[in-house]
Amino acid sequence: MRFTSFVALLFVIASPVFAQGKNPSKRPMTFLDIVEMRSVGNPAVSPDGKWLLHTLSVPDWKAGKSFIDIHLVSLDRGVESSRQMTFTKDKNETSPQWARNGKMFAFVSNREAPESRSALNQIYVMRPDGGEALKVSDAKDGIGTFAFSKDGKWLVFSAGKEEERQLWFIAVSDIGNEKSKQLTKHKAAIVAWVLAPDGKRVYFTSADSTDEANKERKEKKFDVRIRNEDSPPLHLWAFDIDSKKEAKLTSGNEYTVSDVTISSDSKWVGFKGTSANRYKRTVTESSNYADLYLLEVSSGSIERLTNNEDISESPLRFSPNNSTIAFSATDEFQYFRNGRIYTRATGNKGGTWKKLGAGFDADLSVGFWSQDGKTIFFNEGLSATNQLFSVSTQTGKVTQLTDEKGVVFATQDEDTKVVIVNYTDPKNPANLYSVPRMDRIQNRGSWNQVTNANTQAEEFLVGDVETIQWKSSDGKTVEGVLVKPVNYEKGKRYPLVVQIHGGPAAASLLTFNASYGNYSQVYAGAGYVCLLPNYRGSANYGEKFKIEISGDYFRQGYEDIMSGVDHLIAIGLVDGDKMGAMGWSAGGHWSNWILTHTDRFKAISSGAGTMNWISMYAQSDIQRNREFYYQGKPYDRFEHYWDVSPLKYIKNAKTPTLIHVVDGDPRVPRPQSEELHMALKMLGVPTEFFVYPGTTHGIPDARNQMVKMVSEFNWMEKWIRGKEGWFEWNELLSTLKEEKEEKKEVASDKE
Repeated sequence: MRFTSFVALLFVIASPVFAQGKNPSKRPMTFLDIVEMRSVGNPAVSPDGKWLLHTLSVPDWKAGKSFIDIHLVSLDRGVESSRQMTFTKDKNETSPQWARNGKMFAFVSNREAPESRSALNQIYVMRPDGGEALKVSDAKDGIGTFAFSKDGKWLVFSAGKEEERQLWFIAVSDIGNEKSKQLTKHKAAIVAWVLAPDGKRVYFTSADSTDEANKERKEKKFDVRIRNEDSPPLHLWAFDIDSKKEAKLTSGNEYTVSDVTISSDSKWVGFKGTSANRYKRTVTESSNYADLYLLEVSSGSIERLTNNEDISESPLRFSPNNSTIAFSATDEFQYFRNGRIYTRATGNKGGTWKKLGAGFDADLSVGFWSQDGKTIFFNEGLSATNQLFSVSTQTGKVTQLTDEKGVVFATQDEDTKVVIVNYTDPKNPANLYSVPRMDRIQNRGSWNQVTNANTQAEEFLVGDVETIQWKSSDGKTVEGVLVKPVNYEKGKRYPLVVQIHGGPAAASLLTFNASYGNYSQVYAGAGYVCLLPNYRGSANYGEKFKIEISGDYFRQGYEDIMSGVDHLIAIGLVDGDKMGAMGWSAGGHWSNWILTHTDRFKAISSGAGTMNWISMYAQSDIQRNREFYYQGKPYDRFEHYWDVSPLKYIKNAKTPTLIHVVDGDPRVPRPQSEELHMALKMLGVPTEFFVYPGTTHGIPDARNQMVKMVSEFNWMEKWIRGKEGWFEWNELLSTLKEEKEEKKEVASDKE
């Protein structure tokens, strides 16, 4: 078999492993392994607590997209009992929900949609013991969302074009015998909706009017896009299912309604009111300009619960007996501080809020309640892990419930109280586990694995992963995740790639690294060390650690990263003459700062990184957190914004730099990368610039994710290890064929 230089590298990586006789049945991870990782989602526990429905997303490399099917598993017997329920080729089945009687479940699918309208979904129902799926809806323009009523009588769904959407329904007892019927005929489109738990009402949001001329101009291809286009506020309505009458519950132009929640006794409705200012209603900024309201159903009276101009609050949540309301927001309602939970008696209008979690140096959120209402459970980051915590609603004391060297995210089914845990660690991809009762969550032996989405991972040969700590320039201890090379040899120095996380208020975790952003195990298989530093500004290490970069954005984070690099060199693990750095978003920002402040690295890859904070402020879809980090607007602090812009120091740049950005990225727009590329070209610094199609902050499609990884890896190989040549398209194209053949050979050898 003839390999091109890159393909040879990709597969010969494994040769020394096999030659040494270590784990001969395993092989290092490849790029195709990364993009072919499967994922589970949408867990739904059956009403009797015995079964779990979930989706499995399976990438199809040839098609260049993923396809989703529904699986069913016994919570008692676990993963070995798993059954695939849908088998529609090249189509998707999503959002499974159980009927209240447990005799059927419903799901959304595009299985009958033509290729030209692949997003057109309908609702289907199926028995858990199998058989053919039965189509419930027949909406010309597809359905939006659906739900079974709590009383088990109705299946309600939205349907129609987005600008004309209404509600439809069918009695559960009539499914298979009757067609669905239109429920609402509201004068404007229904935007969002929720069924009251007693099944008597549907609450929905809708505008008072529709701009018909604006609608028509878009239909006639006058498709100019208006930034922050003005639109009428959305109001809250209630529709009585028996009388078929609707009532308007909010009015005026003060706010637009969203995030509606309802108490389990259907007596109270909570919602958010976002500023009617069109520039404060953007998708990314609206949460900062919304406050919470409480509506008493019997009287129709509305109480404003909060009045925080630029602080984001969570949706309002009700305790199981509805006597208490709760939400989470920052401590003392100050921007960017740790999250706290605030509680109050539901009917105590104007009453004092009680703050929970004082003294806990991390964020609290309202996850789910204990049945007696005395405890609220929540998931939160802790150093390089994620754990489950609880807080007492009486004392405010926080208790850590899990202590895993990985990432734990737990939820609880509201009706059966079954706990579902999504868990991953450096050796194991994410899977679902069930725990019968909350008091057994701390006992890992009581977790029952119910999915095994990536069985192929058992054949991967991965490097050891651990947390590592070092002293930064100011004497503070900083932590990161260290990935060692496959078959690491003590005393040997290795090339290093620093992989810098985004955010920056995020963290690198002890997880199974299999994304196009941090494909550490591919580097480990090629003999690299990877350092994923949790630098100053990161989350999970306390409030001060997270916010102290405000007003001094790059300096200390840069020192944290570089001192971590120095530590690895000092302990004899890394060759200081063979180092590269890479990152996306905030990781790209820091990569650009590294580029302009040191020449110690041989290669840099900058993904969606900022160069000029002055121009970035207006180009980006977010401004409030920029104002926090730079303590004001650029119009007021022009010099400061420029002082922390990598472009100011661009003449210091010496390191060969590969640049990546998505064409329509709203968060870190393409012009930032253009400024970097042009400057490097003018300065004669080796550079290449990849622009990916899309309108998202990350690369949306698998094929271009592959391009990013392959080009980036080759860039490091060229400039760190001195490999001849660089990235050629025929190498990437042949990779697809050769890699599949290699996998077949490995499988044959195992047999």
